[in-house]
Amino acid sequence: MQDNKLPVSAAEVGERLRALLGETELSGDRRLPPERELAEALGVGRSALRKGLAVLQAEGHIWRQVGKGTFWGSRPFDNFADVSAMAKRSNPIEVMGARSVFEPEIARAAALNATPAQVAEMRNCIARTLEAASWRQYELWDNRLHRLIGESTQNSLLLGLLDTLNAVRREVTWGRLRGPDRPARDHHSFVEHQQLVDAIADRDTSRAAAVMRQHLQSVERNLRNS
Repeated sequence: MQDNKLPVSAAEVGERLRALLGETELSGDRRLPPERELAEALGVGRSALRKGLAVLQAEGHIWRQVGKGTFWGSRPFDNFADVSAMAKRSNPIEVMGARSVFEPEIARAAALNATPAQVAEMRNCIARTLEAASWRQYELWDNRLHRLIGESTQNSLLLGLLDTLNAVRREVTWGRLRGPDRPARDHHSFVEHQQLVDAIADRDTSRAAAVMRQHLQSVERNLRNS
């Protein structure tokens, strides 16, 4: 069946998808709705939708498994470990401990290797978190920023380990933070994200690692107090 919708660029469909998924409650395994439903919700044809999905996949927002569907988040290493089993043995505080050990070194490597284009995209992610109309939209761009820092190491093994850690983090049961519908303007992450990207842009490896550690400590403190 032919696509009779008006032509829409892949980038524009990607933008619409981000906005839609930022407001959509996904199932426990974070599987996206069927393509037919997504295309209807966005007012685009199936071929345009697939191009938009490809944009989100390239950015690390989604991953696909043949025969099972499309899922929100970054794909973990298939053979690294049983993510579900690790998540069942873990808890949010343990996950934050692992992040605090690992992600400062990711930031240090990013400060050495990030390209100008990657730094520019990090700043775009920060701008999008500031514009977010909901916590879900904020988290979408926050997740993209942290994965982009992983990509900026230019090390596929480090990125794969980061994706696996994030896959465990998504499966662990997290308490919902109480508060407004979107992050407050004085939310700690806005300043910390800016300081982090500035350190990466300045090639200051020690400062990048230190700011990432401080940022994760703030996240953990909020988690413990929620």
